[in-house]
Parts: sequence; C-alpha cells; structure tokens
Amino acid sequence: MSIELAILLIVVAVAAGAFGSHIVRRKLSEGRLADAEKAAAQLIAEARKDADNIRKEASLQAKDIILQAKTESENEARELRREIQAQEKRLLQKEEHLDRKVGQLDAREEELLKRERGVAQQEERLAARDRELDDLICRQGEKLESIAGMTAQEAKQHLIDTMESEARHDAARMVKQIEEEARERADKKAKEILALAIQRYAGDFVAEKTVSVVPLPSDEMKGRIIGREGRNIRAIEAATGIDLIIDDTPEAVIISGFNPVRREVARLSLERLISDGRIHPARIEEVVQKSEEDVETAIRDAGEQATFDVGVHGIHPEIIKLIGRLRYRTSYGQNVLQHSLEVAFLCGIMASELNINVKQAKRAGLLHDIGKAVDHEIEGSHAVIGADLARKYGETPKIVHALAAHHEDEKPESVLAILVQAADALSGARPGARRETLETYVKRLGDLERIGTSFEGVSSCFAIQAGREIRVMVSSDNVSDAQSFVLAKDIAKKIEDEMTYPGQIKVNVIRETRAVEFAK
Repeated sequence: MSIELAILLIVVAVAAGAFGSHIVRRKLSEGRLADAEKAAAQLIAEARKDADNIRKEASLQAKDIILQAKTESENEARELRREIQAQEKRLLQKEEHLDRKVGQLDAREEELLKRERGVAQQEERLAARDRELDDLICRQGEKLESIAGMTAQEAKQHLIDTMESEARHDAARMVKQIEEEARERADKKAKEILALAIQRYAGDFVAEKTVSVVPLPSDEMKGRIIGREGRNIRAIEAATGIDLIIDDTPEAVIISGFNPVRREVARLSLERLISDGRIHPARIEEVVQKSEEDVETAIRDAGEQATFDVGVHGIHPEIIKLIGRLRYRTSYGQNVLQHSLEVAFLCGIMASELNINVKQAKRAGLLHDIGKAVDHEIEGSHAVIGADLARKYGETPKIVHALAAHHEDEKPESVLAILVQAADALSGARPGARRETLETYVKRLGDLERIGTSFEGVSSCFAIQAGREIRVMVSSDNVSDAQSFVLAKDIAKKIEDEMTYPGQIKVNVIRETRAVEFAK
C-alpha cells in the first residue's frame, strides 16, 4: 500500500468522524452531548491509530519495492557488464587474428614482388632472344629469296597451287578408277549371282502362327470338349501342355501355345477326338500319346526329306530330328524349314559361282537355323545354340563356325560363313518371304514419302514396289539435270541414316520439262 493511499484513508476516517459527531450532536440531547463527544474522540483516536498502522505498512511495502527494484537493476547491470566483457574479449581476438592476417598478407605481397621482378627480368631476356631470332630469320629469308629468285609469299603460293593441282588430279583419277572398277566388277558380278540364285530357286513358304484353329461339326461339341466341371479340357491341356480357348467363335476351338510341336500334337489329338466322338480323360491320354508318336514320325520324315532334297548325307539322326522340328517353327511369318532349304540352295548356287565346295555350302545353309528348334528351351542366341548342337553331333569346325557367325555372334573368318550370311539375308529379304504387320508396312511407306518430300524442289513422292522403290517428282524450274543426281544421292543417304529395312531401296528422281503449243 502506498503513502498516498494511507493519507486518503486518514482523511476519510477524519471526515467520517466529523460526520458522525455532527449526527450525534443533532440526535442526542443536550445531556448526552458529553458522552457523544467522548465517543467521537475515541473513534477519532482509533481512526488515527488505524491510519498510523496503514502508513507503517505502506512504508514497509514501499521499502520492499525499492529494494526489489534495486536488486533487479544491480542484476541487469551485472549481466550487462558480463556481456560487455565478453564482447571486448571477442574484439581482442578478432584484432589479433586481423594482425596475423595482415602479417601474412605483407609476407605474400613481398614474395609476389620478388616473383614479379624475376618474371620481368626473364621477359626482358626472352624479348632480347626473340629480337635476335627475328633478325636471323629475316636474314635467312632474304638469302633464300635471293637464291630462289622469288619472294616468300610467291614461293608459298606456288607450292600451294602445285600441291592442290596434284591432289585434285590424283583424287579425280582415283575416284574415276575406283568407280569404274567397282561398277564393272562388283556390281556386274553381284547382280549375276543374285539373279541366277533367285531364278534357279524360288521356294514356297507357309505362314504359321502361334495359334491353330480346329473346326467343329457343331457348337454342341464345345460342351463335350469342356466336359463335366471342365475335366476334359483340363486333361487335354495337361497332356499336351497347350492352352485351349473356347469362346464365342462359332464352330471352332482355338489352340494357343508357343511350342509349335506341342501345338501340332494338340491339334491332331483334338481332331481325332472330335472325329471319334469319345471324349474322356482316359481316351484323351491315349489319343495324345498316339498323336505324339505320329508327330515324331512326321518330324523325322520331314528332316530326312529335307536332307534328301538338298543332297547332303551323313548327318546325325538327332540333327535330322531338329531339322524336321523346324517344319513347325516360323520366323516373321516365314516357315523356318522352307527358309533353311532356300538358304541351302542359295549357298550352293553362290558356292558354285565362286568355285568352292558346294556340298559343304549346302550343308551349312541347311543347318544354319537348327538352334531355332530348341531356342525356346535353351537360353541364348539361336546361332550359338545351333553351333553348339552341331559341334556336339560331330559337324566339322567350318560348319560350326558358319552357324555361329551367320548373325555376327562371332566374326566371320571364312568365305563359307559370309555365304551363309548372304543367303540368309536373301531368303529373308526377298519380296513376300516374310510377313509384316499392316501398321509397320504403312509406317515404312509413310516414312519413305516423308523423307522424299523433305528436300527442296520436290513436288511429290510415291513409294511403290512394297516400299522397295520411291519415285520423286521434282520441279524442272528449281532442280536441274545435274542437281537431280545429287538429290537422288542425298535422299538415299537420308533413308540409310533414318530407316531400318531389309535389302535395298531404289530412289528414282524424275525431272520433266514440257513445252505445249497449239496450232491454230
């Protein structure tokens, strides 16, 4: 409680006493006035006593507040002194660090000054030596010019002209010679061999798929094939390892599987079951077993017939089986057995033209894809798998190398390996040999026409001959006859860089000038 509050209480008490005294005097009678005054005096004395007590309490509280404020101010002053001392300490440390830095910089500056003086002296020595060398070169040049009878610039220009003329002459002569030799030998010989090979053999091919369709006499047969709770269809799939697809296709069941031999067994078994009419698990196992034996016999017969057609003998029986299995394998829609026969005949034709062993070439061509018969069972490239099988069953190292190198899994090191490569490319690249999807075919034609029309001066471009030739129509006003040859080469180069295609694509640039007049 503060001193002002105490004084206020005293005043209030005195006022209250006076007011009470006044009231007492008014109400009391004259006789009791003395008692009232005495009572008022007593009240005043008590009020003064209370005021003294209040004043003392206020004084004590004021001292406590003053003492507390003094203590807080001393603590703040002490904390401030500590912060000031810490800051002074940090400033002293920074000052010492700066002094050390300044000393290091002074030492480095002095070292740099010494180096600059050394460099300046070395530059002066080098400049003097350069001047001496320039004087010497100038004197030597003057001496050479006086001996040669021409200036240095004239001699340099004469030398450049002479070398350029000789280089142009040699380059033109070599280019002409190379082009003539290549055109006369390579092009003529290659065309003769290819034309003869294609003329003497053009084999048929059978486009197989990963699915086979078995016709049904009626849709009621689907229920019998499925059987009660699907036991018949499960028995067929378990026995053959092939999936049967029975859908809404009317009067047909689809056999699906990547193994062509198993798919053939399943097709043959299903046809026999449908023809017999008795379809139950025991009969299914019996028919599948009989179909497997028949397919094995057909495989062996196909292999023997292929070796007989090609005219090669002494092939291991297991390899003959592998050749027969190729009858049920396709590659890009081309039957692999027919493809192998084509390659064998093409190798024989080219070998006879080159005067090398024809039978060996046919043997390598026939066996070059035997790895495809088991490549779904063994990991690795079919070329490497086929070479391993040929080595296992006693084929000669030349045949093994030709098989392994026909897809660049090994580097070709013999003429036989190169012939197998060429025959394989010929058989796969000839028109109609392999099936392309419609989207791929249309995209290739579109890309050819887009490349042709991307050049300046081209009015229109048409892809013909199944994408093996493009005809580019150019404007006679913008492209001359000489420029048309350059344009054909540029288009062919861009096709080679941007597209992937089998065989070759012919680029025909057509420039036409028409003069029209009417007789009147």
